[in-house]
Amino acid sequence: MSTQIQFSHLPTTYPELVVFHLPRPIHDKVSYQNTVEIIDALAGRKLTADQEDYLDLLSQLVEAYETATSPLAKKISGIAALKFLLGENDMTGDDLGRLLGIDRSVAFKILKGRRRLTAEHVKKLSARFRVTADIFLS
Repeated sequence: MSTQIQFSHLPTTYPELVVFHLPRPIHDKVSYQNTVEIIDALAGRKLTADQEDYLDLLSQLVEAYETATSPLAKKISGIAALKFLLGENDMTGDDLGRLLGIDRSVAFKILKGRRRLTAEHVKKLSARFRVTADIFLS
């Protein structure tokens, strides 16, 4: 059974923090887990300036490790994103047609990939779903 690091047990100065846990590039899961545990203990607390700098450095090390070891997210097509957003919002192809101000047959052609979204369509979709336009452009 492991014990979690308590914020109250962490040093307040940068040199003491470095002695407590030397920041180094992360190359394995154990180092990753140890670093994340310290980040968790620091996060959301009122920190000294040294603790904030230390937290920032550890966060960068964790981000670098996660980027290097995580499989790249598969890029989805704009149509797949649109279908997902429609499903999440309980909307149909008919609803899409009404939203875009187009005939339902055109909406269904868009969903099947036979017609492309226009710039005006993308603007309306971005506004309605509160997402960036580039999600629909791939």
